[in-house]
Amino acid sequence: MTHDTRPEQAKKLADIDWNNLGFSYIRTDLRYLSHWKDGEWDAGTLTEDNMIHLAEGSTALHYGQQCFEGLKAYRCADGSVNLFRPDQNAARMRSSCRRLLMPEISDEMFIDACKQVVQANEHFLPPYGTGGSLYLRPFVIGVGDNIGVRTAPEFLFSVFCVPVGPYFKGGLTPTNFITSDFDRAAPNGTGAAKVGGNYAASLLPGYEAKKRDFADVVYLDPATHTKIEEAGAANFFAITGDGKKFVTPKSPSILPSITKYSLLWLAEHRLGLEVEEGDIHIEQLGEFSEAGACGTAAVITPIGGIQHGDTFHVFHSETEPGPVTRRLYDELVGIQYGDKEAPEGWIVKVEGAEG
Repeated sequence: MTHDTRPEQAKKLADIDWNNLGFSYIRTDLRYLSHWKDGEWDAGTLTEDNMIHLAEGSTALHYGQQCFEGLKAYRCADGSVNLFRPDQNAARMRSSCRRLLMPEISDEMFIDACKQVVQANEHFLPPYGTGGSLYLRPFVIGVGDNIGVRTAPEFLFSVFCVPVGPYFKGGLTPTNFITSDFDRAAPNGTGAAKVGGNYAASLLPGYEAKKRDFADVVYLDPATHTKIEEAGAANFFAITGDGKKFVTPKSPSILPSITKYSLLWLAEHRLGLEVEEGDIHIEQLGEFSEAGACGTAAVITPIGGIQHGDTFHVFHSETEPGPVTRRLYDELVGIQYGDKEAPEGWIVKVEGAEG
């Protein structure tokens, strides 16, 4: 006899305050799981089990052979559901897999898995107008019996989802950052791959920053510690003092943020700004009137000020986002929720999502 989960599901949904979601784990109903063995991925399936059973010698546990992605599904005003640029997440995951000698996931498989998870958990997608979204976490891990330092004999690819609100409390409210003496990644390491080791290395500096009442740290380039690279777990951008140029760091140890490259395009083609990927020296903060952290989770978080040594530099304001940051945020979020016209190929509709 099949267990009727509808009363449990109704209670779980009734307990969610859609207008005040944070960024924390909420167990949803189904997740996607595929197993790679003997040179190929299986067909994949949806499962209720949110626990993964691993061999004790799995390379993911001992040698960090794993990578992940993050993307969101958005409820539109007409009830339809948007995925934002999932092909870019698929491409970045393939790049991470290549860097760690793991089998790649095709665009078709990646996007299909994401669609299946959204369709199966659509009732967890926050309503239009709440500012929430359904965060998708695809990941690949090395598993199977092993003990030596080598690529795994088997792999798992999974996608699960969680309803979320803003990553930083307050949404589009400026937060302050502090520079760190720690490095996020090595100059020729895995900084450009979305692998767990990069984030594990960030836990201590992030913890120390929060103890000092900063949102997170600004990482400088690992070779010279003179140039800005990332802001916590997000990419960094700044607006020049005249409000005419969007600038973001360029380095082989920076994760290529899909949000950042979307903002670069929007800044140039929608706002008419000059755009530049290049060096942003920490001693040149006075040249910029606005700054922000951007990423799938954070979207855009305005940076009120940065503490570097004994100097605290305030950008536009510690309480209000700057005008260019606000326009970029409105343009990006408008596209994601279907309120503004999207550039070709940026939006993938999840068929069968009725609202």
